[in-house]
Amino acid sequence: MGSRSRSDVNYRNPCLTMHQPWASLLVHGIKRIEGRSWPATLRGRLWIHAASKVPEPETIKAMEDFYREIYAVDGITDLKFPEHYPISRLIGCVEVVGCVTREELVCWEEVSDGVRLEGQTDFCWLCEQPQKLIIPFEMRGFQGVYNLEKKIYDAAARGLCPVKAPLPVKFPCPDPKDPFSLKPRSLTSSINNSNQADRDRPPALMAAIAGARAAATQFSKNGNVQPITIQGDMPVSTRTRNKTKEEDQRVDDMVSGSSGAKDLARNSKGQGGNKN
Repeated sequence: MGSRSRSDVNYRNPCLTMHQPWASLLVHGIKRIEGRSWPATLRGRLWIHAASKVPEPETIKAMEDFYREIYAVDGITDLKFPEHYPISRLIGCVEVVGCVTREELVCWEEVSDGVRLEGQTDFCWLCEQPQKLIIPFEMRGFQGVYNLEKKIYDAAARGLCPVKAPLPVKFPCPDPKDPFSLKPRSLTSSINNSNQADRDRPPALMAAIAGARAAATQFSKNGNVQPITIQGDMPVSTRTRNKTKEEDQRVDDMVSGSSGAKDLARNSKGQGGNKN
């Protein structure tokens, strides 16, 4: 198993390593847009692996506040968040059905207001049909999209459990016969004035958006991973905690660079995001 080129579309069992809490929010169906600085070159099932960095409590709170506010826009006020945010584990999968630019998403009238608010990065991967693993698999991650080892895939495919998303979304595809018809710049839309849109948003929503943008920059540079409790009372294994600092830092730095954190940091300038 190794990293794959972004232009290589011959994926067998594609997987993406993400930081927490974003990884679990996606697998639990709360997060429906995966923001990236590069467009999706695949369609269909995408496995989600949680990186080894322990999420800061402030980061978790910021992201949960963000999703509470954007779901409230669509009338959903009783969100149930994951009880745990496991690390260094394969945790589930989603179906990638398309990819559009941020400008297209924020103007896409066929999807809900809350979904449009999720578009905070250059490219927005559209995700449906979340499933989670009953027992997450411990494994290491790689940069970009890569193929799962066959033995991991065979075991994981048998352990999936459907997720009841709080507000499932079905992204309309321009050509149902062409899975790649929903791609960047494929939608005909007019670009709204973002400043006017911001003025129309409630202060609590604007604060949640700023907090989410700032949270994407708050990755600790400390390579030491502290023990935490995940999936009930199962602790992170000694093998995971004792990975070398160099390996953990290398993978985490690569994930940080490709997960949309840089885009969020750039977009947060001048909009109230705190920089750490």
